[in-house]
Formats: sequence, structure tokens, C-alpha cells
Amino acid sequence: MDEPRDQHTSIHGTHPVVGTELTFGSVTDKISSIVLKRKTPIGWFVGFAISFVLFQLLLLTITSLLFEGIGLWGVNVPVAWGLDILNFVWWIGIGHAGTLISAILLLLRQKWRTSINRFAEAMTLFAVAQAGMFPVMHLGRPWLMYWLFPYPNTMGIWPQFRSPLMWDVFAVSTYATVSALFWFIGLIPDFATLRDRAKSKGFRMIYGMLAMGWRGSARHWHRYEMAYLLLAGLATPLVLSVHTIVSFDFAVGVIPGWHATIFPPYFVAGAIYAGFAMVLLLTIPLRLVYGLESFITMRHMHNMAKVMLATGLIVVYGYMMEAFFGWYSGNPYESFMIWNRMHGPYALYYWALILCNGLVPQLLWIKKVRSNLLALWLISFVVSIGMWLERFVIVVTSLHREYLPSSWGFYEPTRWDWAMFIGTIGFFLSLVFLFIRFLPMISIFEMRTILPEAEVEAEEP
Repeated sequence: MDEPRDQHTSIHGTHPVVGTELTFGSVTDKISSIVLKRKTPIGWFVGFAISFVLFQLLLLTITSLLFEGIGLWGVNVPVAWGLDILNFVWWIGIGHAGTLISAILLLLRQKWRTSINRFAEAMTLFAVAQAGMFPVMHLGRPWLMYWLFPYPNTMGIWPQFRSPLMWDVFAVSTYATVSALFWFIGLIPDFATLRDRAKSKGFRMIYGMLAMGWRGSARHWHRYEMAYLLLAGLATPLVLSVHTIVSFDFAVGVIPGWHATIFPPYFVAGAIYAGFAMVLLLTIPLRLVYGLESFITMRHMHNMAKVMLATGLIVVYGYMMEAFFGWYSGNPYESFMIWNRMHGPYALYYWALILCNGLVPQLLWIKKVRSNLLALWLISFVVSIGMWLERFVIVVTSLHREYLPSSWGFYEPTRWDWAMFIGTIGFFLSLVFLFIRFLPMISIFEMRTILPEAEVEAEEP
């Protein structure tokens, strides 16, 4: 058994995709024991308590909003879209990395996805849940949100399909549905493992129901793999289409700074950029707290850092093209728009985003930086802030000074805007903490397939 392990290590060089000391048994024991046996770390309780308090802030904000209306927010004329819409775009972007890691890397047969795909898929669902709240609340009368769906009614009234709001409804709901199905189907074999290992009768019943009668037969595996691949094929174009449609919210408008054909690829690259930053932000502490160094190796960190670097360069290219077309188009409104971004009242936001998204991530070219987890975590944090600033610049700076100087205005978020944003972070983290406590954060059966033991040895003649 030693020979294949040495060979496996040599293939992956100094950064193997999985610890060479792991076996089928130890993988199952280690991951399932985090859910079933291991004593919950004190840090989990502290983290969950803080997140839950922030979640209460979200509930308070929504309750106040239902009674008072969106006048609580700082939105006005001309900045009718404020923090709520930019937060919607930011959260949707974060949700993209999960599907990218799971679906696209699965179709490309990339083994390094296996250790992080389950966690990233969960992150996708939780991020999309946060994103979906903002447009609904922005409607003003959220209890009538079902009017957005094309349900048959006696009045014969249908939604306005030419409205970007409707495109968002279909894009986000489709993305959320496919992502949830993809996530759940991937969990079924692991639910069966937890069902068979759980000591508590209650947990055995819950995991048993979720396992849907899984027994691991050849027929089960065949159907599972077919369904998983089909959903991966469905999810892959969704990664590109969803944020493209979200970018159309802006690109179909005639506002200077929005009406640009570069927005779809620019938004998709930005979404993957923000998503991988969030995956690193959450993975690095979890890896340390739960001792998952053998499962999430430095190879994963290097690969994710390289993806961030590549997508970050695409985003920087987008910034450069925006500035170039502002000058080259000869359109005075476009020229003023880019000048206003660089020198106007919100210039600080613009230069901060250039620093966060353009300059700081260039440190990832250095191998020592990519190998330093603290540096990697800090860069991911800076990129997350930078992507939020990018949305702020796109939404607010374009709206606050449009064509007519007589309609210019200034936008300042209120404490309720910030409370809603911080509350969604609390809700997101609460769901993440519950996920790592009650579900296997790493796919057990997929990890077994990439172990050295799983390699088939050819028999000597």
C-alpha cells in the first residue's frame, strides 16, 4: 500500500490535494464526528451568539420597515436605488463561487474541488437568501410580492415581462432552486452515513428521512451520478446567466456609467472574485478550528488565490475600459461620469475600491503571500470590502449626478440601511454556524474517491 501513496504524493508535488495519512475509515470518522461526536468548540457558541444578535437586528429592521415603509432608508430622488440594491448585487455575487466550484470544476474533473464544494454550495444558498430579501423589501409593499409571479388570476393581469425586476425574479429563483437541488442531492449519501452512525434515535430518524432510503446499491449510485451530472450541467450556464441578468438591471438603462456592453462579463468576473474571497474568509478559520489541514490543504489555498488573482485582473480591466470609453466615446456625459467618480463627492469610495480590488490583490503574485494564511485572509477581507465599494460606486455615483444639474442630489445611508446590511451578515453567519454544526461540511464519500486507497492498481501479468 505504500507504493501508490508515494506515487500520489509525487504527482501533486509539495502540495497534495489530500493528506497522505488519510484512509477510508479516518475520513468518515473525522468528518462525521464533527457532527455526531465531537464536543462543540466554545468558539462556535460565541460566534453563533454574536451572529444571532445581528440577525435580531435584521428582524427589527424588517419589522420597522413594514410599519414605516422604505422612507426609513436614505433612498431619495435622484438616488432611488441605494444600499438595498447594491447589497442585493453584492450578495448575489458572493453566491456564485459555490456553484462555480461545484458544477464547473466537477465537469472539468478537478479533484481539488472535493474538499470545499460542500461548504461553498451551502454558502451559495445562504448568500442568495440574503440577496432575495432586498428587492422584496424595496417593493414598498412586500406582502404583495406574489404579484411578481405570473400566476393565473381572474383579472387577467400579468407581470411586465420587459421589466428588469421580472428578469431578476426568474433568474434568482431559478438559480436558488437549482442550487438547492444540487446541494441536497450531493448530501444524500452523507445523510445515510450519518444515519448509520448516529447514536440518538431522533438524529437517526431525521438523517434517515433526509437520506431518502439510500442503501448504497449500484442502482442508487448510478441514478445519483446521473442526477448530479445533469444538475451540474444545468447549474453551469446559470453561473453565467444570473449575474449577466443582474447586470442588465443597469446596462439596459440610459444612465451614464450604466449603459455599457462590458457589464455582463465584468459582473460575472466580479461575482466569482467576491465569491472566492468569501470562501477563503470562512474556510481559513474553520480549517484551523476543526483541524482540517489534511482535507483542505495548501493546494486549495493556492488554487483559490490564483482564481482570485485571475478574476481580479478581469475586474481591473473593466475599470480601465470604463475610464477609456469615458474619454474615447466623445460623449460629454460619459466623460463627466468618469471624472465625477474620480473627483466628485464620492471620489474616496472610487479610489478605495481601486486600492482594494486592483492594487492589494496583486500581492497574490508572490508565492510567499499565497502561502501565508493570515495574509491570504486579510487580502480576501479587503477584496470583499472592495467589491461592496464597487457596487456603491456603480449605483450611487451614476444616479446622484445624471444629465440635468437641476436634479442632482446627494445620498447618505441611514442607520436603518446599515442595520439591514449588518443584519443580513448576521443571518448569513448564523446559517453557516448551524450548517457546520449539523451537516458534514466536507463531502465524505467524495473525499474517499480521491484518496490514494481509491486508486485502482493494475494486476501484474
